[in-house]
Amino acid sequence: MAIASDRPETDFPRAVGAPATRALAAAGYTRLDQLAGVPAVELAALHGVGQKALRVLGEALAERGLSLG
Repeated sequence: MAIASDRPETDFPRAVGAPATRALAAAGYTRLDQLAGVPAVELAALHGVGQKALRVLGEALAERGLSLG
């Protein structure tokens, strides 16, 4: 029997973690490119988004030639 995932459907790296992914999705972010230019401090204010998630997101954005604000 399959267990339903509690992770929203996003293209964020899995290393971001479920709590951060849920917080970002609840704030309206479901695609990595939507985070380009968003201030890290704004994302860090979301419950569940910590330093690890910000680092992983920053690295993933950098791979696409993008960055957090």
